[in-house]
Amino acid sequence: MLIYMIRHGQTAWNAEGRLQGQKDIPLNDTGRAQAAGNGRALKALLGETVSDFDFVASPLGRTRETMEILRRAMDLPPLAYRTDKRLVEVSFGDWEGHTLDELEAMTPDRVGERRRSKWNFIPPGETAESYEILCWRIGSFLAEIDRPTVCVSHGGVFRAAFRLNGMAEEEAANTPIFQDRVLRLDGTGMRWL
Repeated sequence: MLIYMIRHGQTAWNAEGRLQGQKDIPLNDTGRAQAAGNGRALKALLGETVSDFDFVASPLGRTRETMEILRRAMDLPPLAYRTDKRLVEVSFGDWEGHTLDELEAMTPDRVGERRRSKWNFIPPGETAESYEILCWRIGSFLAEIDRPTVCVSHGGVFRAAFRLNGMAEEEAANTPIFQDRVLRLDGTGMRWL
């Protein structure tokens, strides 16, 4: 299994520290530049093997825009990729759109609970998920990969991939996830490029 994972470029909510979850927030100019830079890096990395790769993205707008900018930077048709709904971000339920500081002021006990067990914490709201729940979706997606893949997704999806590749829960929940770098996953492990 060989996967190059790219997190969508920055959005205004990323810059403000807001929990996006499954809200469809567009890229900002920084995010568009990050996507183009990742595309140039992948073009150099994949070279003539690019036709061997499947290209797949979360169906949310910020990931699709990232993929299309990335593909343009690779001199590939921007719309020649597929989406997979399993790749959408973890749902933060009723917390989406808020910063942790705002939530701390409203519900300090729940934010404290999240700090103590970020991996297994489920925010309030009917659609909310923990990172552990997200692993079920991402594990299913990863099990079906049958060719080299370029995947554009979200920070939570990276966290699930970290955990599914043997990283401890606490580390997977808190490791920085870059928007201007590519993560390589293969049979020997994972590394940022």
